[in-house]
Amino acid sequence: MARIRPFLIAALSCLLAVAPLASAHQDPGPVKRAIESFLRVQIKGLPGQASFTIGAIDPQNQLVACPAFTVSMPPGARAWGRTNVSVHCEMAGGWRIFVPVHIRILGNYLITARALVQGQVVGAGDLADNRGDLADLPANILTDPAQAIGKTVAQSVSSGQPLRSDMLRQTLVVQQGQSVRVVSQGPGFRVSAGAGRALNNAAENQVVQVRMPNGRIISGLARDGGVVEIAY
Repeated sequence: MARIRPFLIAALSCLLAVAPLASAHQDPGPVKRAIESFLRVQIKGLPGQASFTIGAIDPQNQLVACPAFTVSMPPGARAWGRTNVSVHCEMAGGWRIFVPVHIRILGNYLITARALVQGQVVGAGDLADNRGDLADLPANILTDPAQAIGKTVAQSVSSGQPLRSDMLRQTLVVQQGQSVRVVSQGPGFRVSAGAGRALNNAAENQVVQVRMPNGRIISGLARDGGVVEIAY
């Protein structure tokens, strides 16, 4: 009996040490509520009507119950579509888990009302509205007609296609070799500085270099109608 007693004491000690781990359990409810609070802040200001769903948290988990959590997203992650959030228990040596979330953004976006050809300038009649989950579309999808009207089609697009910013480019108002009118403008004055020849292409508000008749090269901002404006 004397020999058995040390083994019994050792076995009992092991059981007592393991018991807290075996009974550890984190209620998923508070974790989900912490994630909900975090996501409500993240979706503020997003275009359209935002909503989210939170993935399952193992109800049979063996995580130590925690009184407070820190929720975050991976660096650079955007708050839409399918992603994961990190939940960190704020206790010393606390655990960390990753929970899947799905953020939906129901809103309007632009599609082509008819086929567009390369080099065409986009007008209001070339555009139509469509509605869907913006999270399922490319990040550079256009949502406002002002983002497209007046721009030039960079590549031919078939009818009914979602319109992205990379499909368009700024329309040139000055072209290389074109004769342009140079004007000087400042507080209370606007005078013509003569005519010159553009040395590069430029869209509205872009810098264009102009060679004047005397050989001097000046720089100004391109304006519609073949005007180059020098501000003082």
